[in-house]
This record gives sequence, C-alpha cells and structure tokens, in this order.
Amino acid sequence: MLSALFQIVFIQTILPLCFILMLWKEKNNSKLEWLLKMLTTVAIVAWVFQTGRWDWISYYLRYILLLLLLLGIYFSWKKIKQLPFYIKFTRKQIINTGIYAFLLIVFGIYNGVAITGYSTNQQAIDLNFPLQNGTYYVAHGGNHTQLNYHNAYESQQFALDVVKLNNFGIRTAGFYPKELDKYAIYGETLYSPCDGEIIESRGNLPDLTPSEMDVENPEGNYVALTCDGSDVVIYIAHMQQDSVIVMEGDRVEALDPIGRVGNSGNTSEPHLHIHAEKDSVGIPITFNNEFLVRNSLVR
Repeated sequence: MLSALFQIVFIQTILPLCFILMLWKEKNNSKLEWLLKMLTTVAIVAWVFQTGRWDWISYYLRYILLLLLLLGIYFSWKKIKQLPFYIKFTRKQIINTGIYAFLLIVFGIYNGVAITGYSTNQQAIDLNFPLQNGTYYVAHGGNHTQLNYHNAYESQQFALDVVKLNNFGIRTAGFYPKELDKYAIYGETLYSPCDGEIIESRGNLPDLTPSEMDVENPEGNYVALTCDGSDVVIYIAHMQQDSVIVMEGDRVEALDPIGRVGNSGNTSEPHLHIHAEKDSVGIPITFNNEFLVRNSLVR
C-alpha cells in the first residue's frame, strides 16, 4: 500500500508536475539550455503517461498532464525565443545541464524499454473479452515488467489484471477502501472467453478484505479451461465465493457465464486475472486480435 501511494503521489503526480513547472518558470540563458530541459520534461511525462497506474486517480488525468506539458512548452518558448542558441556556461549551469542530461538519458531508456512491451513476436491465442457492459482498464498487461509485473514470471508472463472504471475514470470509490462493493468491478459477471471444456474449477474460498491475501491458494476461486482446437490452458482467477457455476468436464460456449469477479486468493483487491499457459509457459493473449497493455481500455 505504501509503495503504491508513493508511486501514485510522488512519481506519477508530483515529479512530472515539478518538471513542467520548472520548465515554465526557470530562467534560461540560451535555447540549448531550454531545449535540454524541455526534452527531459517530455521524457519524464511520456514515461509516466505510458507506465503510470491512472486508474488510481483517474484515467482522464493523464491527458490533463499532457495538456499542462504543452502549455509549459508554449509559454516557456515564448520567454526564450529571442535568446541565442548557445552561450558559454557557468560552472553552476554546467552542473545543472549535466543533471538534466543524465535524467534525459535515464528516462529516454525507460521510455524505449517500455515501448518494447507494447507488442510480442510470439504466437498469441485470440479470445473473447470475458467482461461485458462497462469500461474496463488494463492495470497490468504487456511484454515488459514496466507495464506488467507478471512478465517476471514465466508461467504468467503475459497475464492481464483488469479493473472496471466508474464515471470518473477511477477503479473504486476512495483511494483503497476496505469495502469490496466500492470497487467498480466487484461482482461483475465473467464470461467464457472461448468455446471449450472446463478442466479445473474452485469456488468455495472466501473473498478477502483488501489488503489481506491468501498466499496458500494464489488463484483463489478460479476456472481453467481449454479452447477447442488448442492445448493452451486459460486461467481466470480471484473469483467471488460461491459464484463459480461450471465444473470439471463441463462444455462451455464463448460468452457463457462462468462466475463473478471477486477477491479470493493472492490478490490485493477485486480484479479479473487472466492468463494462458502451454506446458507451464505463459503465452500471449489477444482479444479480437488486439494485444492489450497497461492503460488500454475495453468498452
């Protein structure tokens, strides 16, 4: 909880806003000095824009951040457009420039690495999205740990965690409430992602109060199925207690109801967890041929 609070409040909000404000207000002595500050600020905002968890404070605020960046660039340019491109730096300016150059390299690398997580060359299994009637947000998804912490674990490397957004673009009423019904996705009906056969299911474990976790039963209540014509196993986890309505051996068709979103197992809050495995190795999932990553929306 504390790490999430630090990430959302400081890294995702205060850090980019401070750099935009410095770009806007700080005095510059040359266009080169301004250019370096501007590029660094753009790199920081771009990284936060693509890797931040915007469902915690509102998905739509990420676009407000872009607007503030554009305003900062515009008004700071108006202040420096008559300056020479380069003048000899003082010692203080050299140090300041070195710091900005270092940050530009670091966040440039961060952005480049994050972008690699937007696609994969591996063969994906295409599924139907297992939720209906809402705006759903991918909290973890993609082909790199900057976008998807599951990517560090081979069997779940392409797993997705999905939440539902309310009208304000937030996943819940409050920052991190204890009440499960304050999470927009809690109790949502889950549907079979394909025609296939149920090979495992469990539905008797209790829903937990955030941030309690059941590490002994990481999947919680779950369904595992194989799609027709494939030996890939699809896992849908953390389902609501007593909501699972399928069992081993059942046949299902795509978009048949199978249960509801809950908060059972090794989970920090209600969400849909879905991943695909073949021989205990995670494989990519697409929905209607789209590879979803963090900050993707499904409506």
